[in-house]
Amino acid sequence: MNTRTFFAPHALLTNNWAQNVLLEWNEAGAFTRVEANQACPLGVARAHGPIVPAMPNLHSHAFQRAMAGLAEVRGTSADSFWSWRQVMYGFANAVTPQLLEDIATWLYIEMIEAGYTSVCEFHYVHHDQSGNAYADDTEMCQALIAAAGNAGIGLTLLPVLYQSAGFAGAPPSNDQRRFIRSTDSMLRLLDRLGNTCGANNVRLGLAPHSLRAVPPAALKEALAGLNALDATAPIHIHIAEQRKEVDDCIAWSGASPVQWLLEHAEVNDCWCLVHATHMSDSESTRAARTGAVVGLCPSTEANLGDGTFKTKPWTEARGRWGVGSDSHITVNAAAELQLLEYTQRLRSGERNVMTTMHTSPHVATAMTLAAVPGGAQACGRDVAGLHLGQQADWIELDTTHHALAHLPTPAHMLDAHVFASDGKSTIGNVVRAGRVAVQRGKSLQHDAARVRFIAARKALLKSIS
Repeated sequence: MNTRTFFAPHALLTNNWAQNVLLEWNEAGAFTRVEANQACPLGVARAHGPIVPAMPNLHSHAFQRAMAGLAEVRGTSADSFWSWRQVMYGFANAVTPQLLEDIATWLYIEMIEAGYTSVCEFHYVHHDQSGNAYADDTEMCQALIAAAGNAGIGLTLLPVLYQSAGFAGAPPSNDQRRFIRSTDSMLRLLDRLGNTCGANNVRLGLAPHSLRAVPPAALKEALAGLNALDATAPIHIHIAEQRKEVDDCIAWSGASPVQWLLEHAEVNDCWCLVHATHMSDSESTRAARTGAVVGLCPSTEANLGDGTFKTKPWTEARGRWGVGSDSHITVNAAAELQLLEYTQRLRSGERNVMTTMHTSPHVATAMTLAAVPGGAQACGRDVAGLHLGQQADWIELDTTHHALAHLPTPAHMLDAHVFASDGKSTIGNVVRAGRVAVQRGKSLQHDAARVRFIAARKALLKSIS
């Protein structure tokens, strides 16, 4: 295959910053050469600012971007995740395949412009508005695949298994009618999606929604069926997100959600434990040792009042982690890192928590070096950073931006990108699979997709009102 070549005076490689890095990749967009301390060959394109591996987004509910800003009104009783969920149901039950494609296309463009080049779509709106299957059972999934293609983002599609409204098999509510699938139906869907995903370079996995939504027998059957289809497929699950969920799980089983899962499923490095906010230290240590990734979504967890993840026992057990934008109240990779660090400062009373001298004393560098491979593992895609065999995905920081200009080192510039800017305008270019996806902070598809998103949200609001 023909190679492509790029030269970066400063690049964040797998362990730390390097100088004069020569990058080459093949026509498939995978790195074939990553070497530091090289001379820039004549005629080779050259970075104007430091380059950093792009961030995988390991948790997304695309349709929820359309409701951002519409659940910030206090009701007559105490507000929580559970009251927010009623607003979400209104949007989930109004969205159509075309509206979903338009919303997701814009969202995915926002993601790329914010430094994400891959996304895990935790997709649970399967059926039509009456709760019946579409003539083509893959129709809503096809809308997401089309949106990813429109935007130029790498997609991991995670159809969600959802069967009950609570522990002990509580029957689903009418609001959940579009989510519900039998286990056999889900496995047939995955089988049907296999060829389509392969043809579109989409990674296919499964998301048992949560222990409250998937009874034990169904979980066991679904995991066995997935293993028969693809033993390496990503498996994502919401777990221990809210205290009520933990209390209800203990009342049902005598065990917390994380404890129950570890005792009843073979959790391994295919798994992503989304949120995992309310774990004991011993649960955290035990879960970390399985090799699973924890999926942290700080802006959504803060917006919903879920609580804050305790990083210390997780990282001390060498637990892997990544970040996602979840409900998309914020679509900004740097902002997720910033908020995660700040919640740990508030929790511990210390500064510069998410780093150790063994990695880098610079917080943004240490967090990026953890979140990129963690997110890549959760995606099941080769997007783990700037090294051989991985996809050629990176962001280039804009050193002319006032927040970065004349800072002494690239590590200080990345710190400023995360902690001293809006986290978007400091991004100059974004490259995905060796091709420029964002130039001077903007995708080529930006304007047209924005217009379609605005029209789609208007139609949704009219439908709901």
